[in-house]
Amino acid sequence: MRLVSGIKSFLVLAIIAAMTAIVLVGLNIPKSDYSIPRAYEGIRYGIDISGGVSAVLTAPDGIVPTDDELDTVKGIIDTRLEGKQIYDKTVTVDKVNKRVLVEIPYKKGSEYGNPYDTIADIGATAMMSFREVDEDKFDPETGAYEMTDRIVLQGKDIVDAVAETNPETQLANVRLIFSDEGAKKFEEATERLVGQKIAIYLDDQMISAPIVNEKISGKDRAVITLGTSSQEESIIQAKELAAIIRSGALPFKLEAKDVNHISPIIGENALNISIYAGAVAILLVWLFMFLYYRVPGLVADITLLGQIAAIILVLVLSGMSLTLPGIAGLILTVGMSVDANVIIFERIKEEIRSGKTVNAAVDLGFKRAITAILDGNLTTLITAGVLYYFGTGAIRSFAITLGLGIIVNFITAIFATKIALTALSEIRVLRKPWLFGAKGGTANV
Repeated sequence: MRLVSGIKSFLVLAIIAAMTAIVLVGLNIPKSDYSIPRAYEGIRYGIDISGGVSAVLTAPDGIVPTDDELDTVKGIIDTRLEGKQIYDKTVTVDKVNKRVLVEIPYKKGSEYGNPYDTIADIGATAMMSFREVDEDKFDPETGAYEMTDRIVLQGKDIVDAVAETNPETQLANVRLIFSDEGAKKFEEATERLVGQKIAIYLDDQMISAPIVNEKISGKDRAVITLGTSSQEESIIQAKELAAIIRSGALPFKLEAKDVNHISPIIGENALNISIYAGAVAILLVWLFMFLYYRVPGLVADITLLGQIAAIILVLVLSGMSLTLPGIAGLILTVGMSVDANVIIFERIKEEIRSGKTVNAAVDLGFKRAITAILDGNLTTLITAGVLYYFGTGAIRSFAITLGLGIIVNFITAIFATKIALTALSEIRVLRKPWLFGAKGGTANV
């Protein structure tokens, strides 16, 4: 039993150490394209911290969009940006001048550079089309066929798109799900064009031009392969393309005009101050927990470090824009974590004072505290859900970091802390009531 507990405890500590190391210095796997930047460089910060880009999106000359079409454009852009976890954004419709105004935070790595790199996060206009090709109209420089007006089907015929990995090549592609009408059109075209190519375009950019080997029937048989040999790059491209297609086809092509930089609302100094204040607060919490609860406090300090590292890693990997309210939500989860640990440790102290052994007190302490912890975390999680559902922009950023922190907090408090504390309580030299914060305890060891 001691060996099993020791192994579990070692694994918990190893996972926490690994996550912390990745947050601080990043991860680079030798002979692999996969890497994770260190947190400070990998997190995309909101407009309030690092600034962003504003743009006016209009229809091409000669097209006068209706109010309903403008509202559709706004909804699709909102969906696309939130699909990329960009919540610190503003999308408004100017129905008088028939345009859409957008403000979004800088894309990571493009601060003060080309603002069009950031605007690209809105995605292509998703005017997807499958077209027949003319073999004699191939441009060897671009590797693409010139667009024809012989359209097989369009974005409106596609109801879903899923990024998946080809088990043979290990590269990602995008599987398309057609509507009933789209499936009929595609089946008719592939039957007629066996041995020929059908080019797939997003706006005027050709994505691929596969050869039709046979008639393709069914709604989910079409697959878009991406022109890349890098597994990591193919996964990123496939997810982005699938998200664009899923978000819907825009009723007209968008043109970005008056693209400008936006200065930070609060500034990066506010970020540094927030990080400094959060670090000081966490250090004070660590010191208090260790001095007051001793061995359990030390375990709580270590698992709290793992909780923070896990949340930051999710932010880095998801690409979510982090605002100052989001940082506030992250810090608030630290308080929730301490609250959960205090409830557990006080229960353990009560059991020790009642004469239980340290091992039994630890086990009973967790069992009798779980209801209170579950209630507290659940109510806060509901609050975060309500804020996310009804909120916009930075409020959603706060709600996500708060909700994510609550989930991670519950996992660390109930599982990670219990595994480590159970293992330590089985070490004879540590089975002393005062080491668990129970002064004057009469428990047997």
